[in-house]
Amino acid sequence: MNAINWFEIPVRDMPRAIAFYSAVLDKQITPMKMGDVDYAFLPSGEGGVGGGLTAEPQCEPAGAKGVVIYLNGGDDLSVPLGRVATAGGSVTQEKMSIGENGHIGFFMDTEGNHVGLHSMG
Repeated sequence: MNAINWFEIPVRDMPRAIAFYSAVLDKQITPMKMGDVDYAFLPSGEGGVGGGLTAEPQCEPAGAKGVVIYLNGGDDLSVPLGRVATAGGSVTQEKMSIGENGHIGFFMDTEGNHVGLHSMG
């Protein structure tokens, strides 16, 4: 059993956030409505832990002070991390080793969220 079964990243501007995460993850992210709320699912594998972007009015980006989630950085997180600045975000921690557990890096997205990337390579 996974410790996490779903996550949501709050956004202020859904089209901007979709463009950012689509560019960084190199995946198409499609907007949708969940009731009256703008929403977009992030890519996840069959049976894997998933999450999405939400423009829920009572949720706001937490900056560097909130909970940090780690997105899958693929085979080498330096690839998606290298797309962050071009997509409008900023890298706050370049790729660094965490020993036998792989590598991590961090960025601020276009919405003000501090997000991590993890990869084994």
